[in-house]
Amino acid sequence: MKRLDSYWNSRSAIVWLLLPLALVFGAVAGLRRVLYRFGILSIRRFPVPVIVVGNLSVGGTGKTPLVIWLAEYLHGKGWRPGIVARGYGGRATHWPQQVRGDSDPAVVGDEAVMLAQRSGCPVCVAPDRPAAVAALLQHTDCNIVLSDDGLQHYALGRDIEIVVIDGQRRFGNGLLLPAGPLREPVRRLGQVDLVVTNGAAQAGEFAMRLRRPELLPLHQPTAAIAIAHFEGAQVHAVAGIGNPQRFFQLLRRHGLQPLEHPFPDHHAFVPGDIRFGDGLPVLMTEKDAVKCRRFADDDCWTVRVEAQPDASFVHRLNELLAQLPSDSTGELPNGQKAA
Repeated sequence: MKRLDSYWNSRSAIVWLLLPLALVFGAVAGLRRVLYRFGILSIRRFPVPVIVVGNLSVGGTGKTPLVIWLAEYLHGKGWRPGIVARGYGGRATHWPQQVRGDSDPAVVGDEAVMLAQRSGCPVCVAPDRPAAVAALLQHTDCNIVLSDDGLQHYALGRDIEIVVIDGQRRFGNGLLLPAGPLREPVRRLGQVDLVVTNGAAQAGEFAMRLRRPELLPLHQPTAAIAIAHFEGAQVHAVAGIGNPQRFFQLLRRHGLQPLEHPFPDHHAFVPGDIRFGDGLPVLMTEKDAVKCRRFADDDCWTVRVEAQPDASFVHRLNELLAQLPSDSTGELPNGQKAA
C-alpha cells in the first residue's frame, strides 16, 4: 500500500477525497492563529530574544543544519545561545529534559542529542515549547534562544521567524494536511522574517547550500575524512529522516553509489538494520548515528554536513539581530544598548 505522502506532489483522486479533511485542518489552524493574535489564547514571552526556525511542510527541509549554523554564528558574535526542541521520539517520563551530547536519544530524542553534540550549546526539550525555554533559562546563562521547529507553536513568543524550504520538493501540491504536505498555507511566508531555501532560491528567498560533507567513523567521531575517500564505491546508505532521498542524492552527487535503505523518520534502530554482511561501508546521517553508535561496527560512518547560507541572508540576519535586546536590561552581546 502506498504511503500517503506519495500523493502529495499530485492532484490525484485520493487527494481530492482528502480535501474536505484538509479544509477542516485549515479552519482549525486558522482559528488557532486568530485566538492567539487577539489574546484569547495566551502567548508566553521571555526576557531574552527567541528565534524560531521552522517549516510549512512536514518532512525534512534542512532546518536542523541551519540551527547549528545559527548557534555557531551567534556564539561568534558574542551571544550565548541555547536551543530548544520538541524531543520527538524521546520516551522521557517527565518534561522538560536538559540534553547533553551523551544523553540517551531514546529518552530525549535523536535530534536533540545531535544538536547538543554539534552545537556545544545548552539544549532543552519538551513537547511544551515555552516550558522548555523556561527550563533552559533557569539552568543556564543563555541570552538568546533558538527553537528547532515550532513555527506553529504560537504559545511561544518569538522575535524572529525563519522558514526553511526544500528547494526540490518545495510545497508539493500546495494543499494542507492530509491532502498535501502543508501545515499552514503558503501565504504564511509573507509574515515571517526570513525564508531560506535549501537549494535554488526564488524571488524573496535566501539560498542555503550544504558544504562538501565529511565522513566520521562512528567509533572515532573526531577522525574525519573527505567523502571523496569512497568516490566511485558502492556503499550502504541508511537514513531514518523526513526525506531520505535527499541523503541518497547527496551521496550520488559526490560520486558514491548508494544502496538505499530508507527508514521512517526517528526510526528506533537495532543492530540488524545496519549490518548487511557483505563488507561494504555503511553511511548514515548524524541524526541516525547517535542511535547506532553503541552497536555499530567498524565499517559504519557518519556523513556530517554543514549549512552555508548566502551572504545576503547573513546581512539581513545582522540587521534583525541589531534590533534585539539580549535580555530585559536591553543590552546587546557587545555591551552596547539596543536602539
